[in-house]
Amino acid sequence: MSEETTERLPHPLETSQTTAEGEGSRLWVIGAGLLVLLLITGVVFAVISMVNNPNKTETIRDIVIIFMAIESLLIGLVLIVLITQLARLTTMLQNEVKPILDSTNETINTLRGTTTFLSDNLVEPVVKVNSYIAALRRAIELLRFGTSNRR
Repeated sequence: MSEETTERLPHPLETSQTTAEGEGSRLWVIGAGLLVLLLITGVVFAVISMVNNPNKTETIRDIVIIFMAIESLLIGLVLIVLITQLARLTTMLQNEVKPILDSTNETINTLRGTTTFLSDNLVEPVVKVNSYIAALRRAIELLRFGTSNRR
């Protein structure tokens, strides 16, 4: 046989899935490229506008500085709230969850002891009695079967 006949032909569904995945990733690359190109164009126009109008540039700079200061204050407040919540969570884990886990472990140990006690003192004797009764029934059946053959 030649190499051409032994080559595996792709399944029709496999080729359509591969084509669809390739087109989807190609669209993402084209979209990202257009976005980068748009950003570069916007920056170039902004720089040209700022060079031509220095008074407006100073005003925009001052406004951006004010917004950055407000943003820094908000981030600081959010960090303080986050640290406070983290401290409360740690306290809750130590004071509430740990005792619950200890109590659960104690309950499990008690339950383990109870099941061992019941197994030793209740289940094993019942099983032994049932096995003796079953042996006695079987012996009686064998004796009856032996007597019916003699008749």
